[in-house]
Amino acid sequence: MAKYSDTIDLYDDAGKLLKSNVALDKVSPLTNPAILKLINLTKRTVAVNLGGIEAALKTGKIGKHQQILGRELDLDIAGNSDAIAAKIQEMVQVADGDDTVINKYGGGKLLLVQAPTARLNAASTYDAAITSVAAAATYAIMDQFDVGMFDANTVKAAVWGTYPQTMDMAGAGVASILSIPQNNEGLGYALRNIPANHAVMMTGRNAMQGAALSSTFEQAGEFEMGAAIGPFERAQMLLYAYQGLNANNLVYDLVKQNGQNGTVGTVVQSLVERAIEDKIIAPGKKGGYFQFYDTKDPMLWNAYAAAGTLAATMVNCGAGRFAQAVSSTLLYFNDLLEHETGLPGCDFGRVMGVAVGFSFFSHSIYGGGGPGIFNGNHVVTRHAAGVGIPCIVAACALDAGTQMFSPESTSKIYGDTFGQIEEFAKPINAIAKAV
Repeated sequence: MAKYSDTIDLYDDAGKLLKSNVALDKVSPLTNPAILKLINLTKRTVAVNLGGIEAALKTGKIGKHQQILGRELDLDIAGNSDAIAAKIQEMVQVADGDDTVINKYGGGKLLLVQAPTARLNAASTYDAAITSVAAAATYAIMDQFDVGMFDANTVKAAVWGTYPQTMDMAGAGVASILSIPQNNEGLGYALRNIPANHAVMMTGRNAMQGAALSSTFEQAGEFEMGAAIGPFERAQMLLYAYQGLNANNLVYDLVKQNGQNGTVGTVVQSLVERAIEDKIIAPGKKGGYFQFYDTKDPMLWNAYAAAGTLAATMVNCGAGRFAQAVSSTLLYFNDLLEHETGLPGCDFGRVMGVAVGFSFFSHSIYGGGGPGIFNGNHVVTRHAAGVGIPCIVAACALDAGTQMFSPESTSKIYGDTFGQIEEFAKPINAIAKAV
């Protein structure tokens, strides 16, 4: 028996119906097979940049900013990728025929290694994936080219980066979607500590698929940190369904309706009209000239507001092809929505709170970065319950080069590797297929 009576229709990023009359429970991060696979692969999968390691050794530029002249090694690592991959597999796997997988991309310059589940089961954190792969890659290169003891540390530095001199593996030749646990600023933040640009590249700059991937990470994080227990579970599930998975084609319809000549304000109008039509809200008391609206289902209204926030972001940032407007869109869409209805904006005001600090830190007086390097773990953007970062991903997907840190400069390796896996590249379709 379904836990909730809510049912939704799932549509893709082109407005095509994928599955109808889906029970809300079926898209839960706890039960949907595609979401479970995506999260499992997120923890287990490590990209090994053999081409980058080869280039680093050839120039002596190892670690993050270091170059040690006289320590260069001219090794044909990419040309020997088959042999190196075989050695890594032999060392990383726990038993023959387990779920260790290694795929090659870019003519052997990139490996995508799925560490066996057994290693993560025997560990307290997800570190076990990247450490085992990094250690295996280091030894495989040394073994393949018979590197001597006096050059071994150079190979190790090219693979591991500056670790352990730094807390993380800065400048490493291996990469995981997840940051190191020490960078997670609280319980359950690991899946929310994924930069927006990573999701942009993994989904090939598709705004709706990128938002869906980011929403999957964010909402799975909300479950992990205990924010989806009891009555709050339905609230998070509705946010995920309507904003992240385009439930009932709401995001798509709003963008299509306003994409040609619309503004943030007209998306507010469209959302209110749709909410009235769907009987989510209804006219309530009047205060002078002002018409208040009432809702019998604040959680569902919140989900509509979240979908509207994403649609407004796509309309506004898509029109200008700039990501920088996302923070002001998060703020003023919801400010206008509250003034229009007398009901709370997205995430009951927290999205507006995030937007104020976010505009300052991303490109205002402080100007320390761009929207694409923010994540749901960041002190500025963490407070919205998983509904802010998907909008940032959509904005960065539609950006035409205005960011200081473009997705291509920060996250290309994730598109070249993780972006080849369906659950990462087209999460809306994969999740619907798994229902």
